[in-house]
Amino acid sequence: MISLMRAAFQDVMLLEAQEEDETVVYNHVPGSVQIEVEPVGRWFEAFLEEHPLLRTLDPKDWKNQDHYAVLGLVNMRYKATQRQIKSAHKAMVLKHHPDKRKAAGEQIVEGDNDYFSCITKAIETLSDPVKRRSFDSIDPTFENAVPQKGEGVKNFFQAFAPVFERNARWSSRKHVPSLGTAEASFEDVDHFYSFWYNFDSWREFSYLDEEEKEKAECRDERRWIEKQNRGSRAQRKKEEMVRMRNLVDTAYSCDPRIKRFKEEERSRKESERKAKADAKKKEQEDKDRAKQAELDAVRLLKEKEDEEAKLAAQLAKKEKEVQKKAIKKERGKLRTSCKSWNYFSDNEADNVKMMQEVEKLCDRLELISLQTLNEFLSSSSQQEAKGAVEKQVEEVNAQLQREREAEVQAQQAVRGAEQASRGGGATAKGWNEDDLQLLIKAVNLFPAGTNARWEVIANYMNLHSTSGLKRTAKDVINKAKNFQRLDPLQKDEVNKKAFEKFRKDHTSVPDTVDNAAPSERFEGSGDAVAWTSEQQKLLEQALKTFPVSTAERWDKISAAVPGRTKKDCMKRYKELVEMVKAKKAAQDQLGTKTKK
Repeated sequence: MISLMRAAFQDVMLLEAQEEDETVVYNHVPGSVQIEVEPVGRWFEAFLEEHPLLRTLDPKDWKNQDHYAVLGLVNMRYKATQRQIKSAHKAMVLKHHPDKRKAAGEQIVEGDNDYFSCITKAIETLSDPVKRRSFDSIDPTFENAVPQKGEGVKNFFQAFAPVFERNARWSSRKHVPSLGTAEASFEDVDHFYSFWYNFDSWREFSYLDEEEKEKAECRDERRWIEKQNRGSRAQRKKEEMVRMRNLVDTAYSCDPRIKRFKEEERSRKESERKAKADAKKKEQEDKDRAKQAELDAVRLLKEKEDEEAKLAAQLAKKEKEVQKKAIKKERGKLRTSCKSWNYFSDNEADNVKMMQEVEKLCDRLELISLQTLNEFLSSSSQQEAKGAVEKQVEEVNAQLQREREAEVQAQQAVRGAEQASRGGGATAKGWNEDDLQLLIKAVNLFPAGTNARWEVIANYMNLHSTSGLKRTAKDVINKAKNFQRLDPLQKDEVNKKAFEKFRKDHTSVPDTVDNAAPSERFEGSGDAVAWTSEQQKLLEQALKTFPVSTAERWDKISAAVPGRTKKDCMKRYKELVEMVKAKKAAQDQLGTKTKK
């Protein structure tokens, strides 16, 4: 009615003004006022739909009737307010009350068998919020059907939107999200399905209870009825939840937006994976380039160092040759000067003794000392020369004596230390496993008979040791004796093999220093010249560069080691092999004895 009046008012406002009409201008229009209008009167009664079979209803079967239809609220149903329900009931009472009908001459059925009791049951149910909620839960006009997948694939939104809107009435929470459109964002779609997958329904099925506990005759019977009703409600509630879950699952599987989101997510992950792989590949390429640049730099530096080492070796060789020639020349001068004076004696025995002393001077004196002595002999008389030579011989003999005494004292100190402490094993203070292995290697490299052997071994260890400790000849002798005490059999065997090898390779060298011939020690073949560390490194590198399968291998190896012939390289290689075998055998024997 109100809508019809508003439409009529709008039609009047739209009429065209006439010439005799007066024009009025308003500065403002007053605001609208909301007025509540109660639906009563003949117009409302005409609006109500009266159930066509109202008079045919069975009053005893009132529970299966549609209460909204009985009161004429078929169109409004669960949306009808309590005021509208009371107004509709009032209209029905005025029209169908037995007294009204009896006054109109209608024959009335006595008791509760009259259909008016159906109107009474309807108002009792719909006016009570609890009973009305129970009846609304099983609304007979509600469509419980769920669209199938075939229906939702072609027309998804037309098929599912009305279903979700219809089922939204059961939500316990307000603000139920709608299905939306095909352009909805991921957040909206995710919120929609999260809501429906966690749907909280207030729908309950107590109205369908088959038994009423009020009719029970005792407490036990009421409990049994309640138990049966609870089981029935739980089963229907479970079926309802399965229906709702089936609805949401079907919609989710048919939703084109979900398929689009999954495809976009797949594309995004693929792009990220590809970007990650490209970044990793680029990083690896950068690392490879940096590594290659570093290798190139190291190679260039190595080549430069090798070139410098080669030049240094050549210069050292030249200097050594020059010094060797100079020493040879000075020794020759000393022998010639002494020989010209018949070794300062007419006695043959004294001459032989002096000859040995002169050879000892040639062997022990350095180049500067020989030059100084020769200069003095060239400008002095025989007696002065004899005194100078004898003085030099005394100094050399004194030095040799001091060395022997130092070695004896060192041996005595070792014996004293062994007696004072029997625990000085392989792990004594200051000596680690690497130093012990280095000591064994040095002892094998410089066997008995080597000139100033223990000083040479100490210098070798100081040069190659990584511990940073400086070793003296006394320290080396003490540790060697101590190590020999722990395993004398092994050390004796190793020293014996080393000494035999030394004698075999140096047959031209006498056993003692006193009677060694300088010509044999310094003027012999190239085999007697000690290998320098640089030559050793070049030999090892050449052995790696030219494997066994290389043609003319030893010619190429000797060409890579300045100052060494093919024979020298082969001989040095055999010596290294023998040393490694001896060292390994010594280590194996030491390990066996340690286990025992």
